[in-house]
Amino acid sequence: MEIRIILRGALSGLVAGVLGFTFAKIFAEPLVSKAVDYEYGRDAVLTALNQAAHRTAAPAETETFSRDIQSTIGVASGIIAFSVAMGALVAVAYLVLHGRFALRPSRLAWLIAGLGFLGVYLLPFIKYPANPPAIGHPFTITTRGQLYLALVGCSLFLLGLAAYLAVKLRHRVGVLPAVLIAAVSFLVAYGILIGWMPPLGDLAANVAASNQFGYARAVTETPQPITNILPVPLVIDGKTIAPGQILYPGFDADVLWKFRWYSVINQLLGWTTIALAFGALLDRFIIGRAPRVVPGGVAGEDSAAGEESAPEPNERVPSAAGPP
Repeated sequence: MEIRIILRGALSGLVAGVLGFTFAKIFAEPLVSKAVDYEYGRDAVLTALNQAAHRTAAPAETETFSRDIQSTIGVASGIIAFSVAMGALVAVAYLVLHGRFALRPSRLAWLIAGLGFLGVYLLPFIKYPANPPAIGHPFTITTRGQLYLALVGCSLFLLGLAAYLAVKLRHRVGVLPAVLIAAVSFLVAYGILIGWMPPLGDLAANVAASNQFGYARAVTETPQPITNILPVPLVIDGKTIAPGQILYPGFDADVLWKFRWYSVINQLLGWTTIALAFGALLDRFIIGRAPRVVPGGVAGEDSAAGEESAPEPNERVPSAAGPP
């Protein structure tokens, strides 16, 4: 039975992944293309500026896969694989929790998926939001990944503690006060957590690179305008670049906020689809198999469709007192 439930969760994730890829292809992919074009232009300017200043330029990154493959097979495989994994994890969480909560299977599935959306995506997003290509320095990618995963784990842990606190307090103070106490406690703990975790701009590697072209100090790693940071003018392609002159603009704020907005919608769509599909499959699988009491006090098991057998019109149902 456990394997069947996990397979239903994975199937729900597959449906969510297909919908998520369709949404990303229509809405997010044009923004990603703009970000990639910006990155190519920025790299070319940085290379020319470093050459004019007789500095060592960072080596150009080589693409393992073409842009066409990245925008189709790459995006599809990534979103679908993530969604299937999340659907299976929701199913595993259901198997662990279903005996501890007196909830209808579909309602428990919605609760788990909602907590998953909060812990896996939305809460970490507040501190470290999603970014398109061109945002994020290549020399901090490992540190950024570790920080994000740590925040995901801490968010899920705090959500679990809040749920446990609400369950423990509900018999003492009532359901609503227990939920409010747990929610306030969670918000306080989460606020302390994200205040303690470092901004990306304060990472040691970013501070060390702040004296390089294109890496001005900032709270985030969002690209700032490229300027001539030297006290002397530079000559690039016959043009004189004065100290402090802007050569290339910062990242487009409209592209950034739209990408992040679509990212939130896409994740919400995926988790909602998992909750909806998995909840429906659970109700049909579990409630449809639940035994019911037939007339006369005899316990039987319904079919998968939930049908209940009934006596024929002329058939006499034996009673508990014995034969007539």
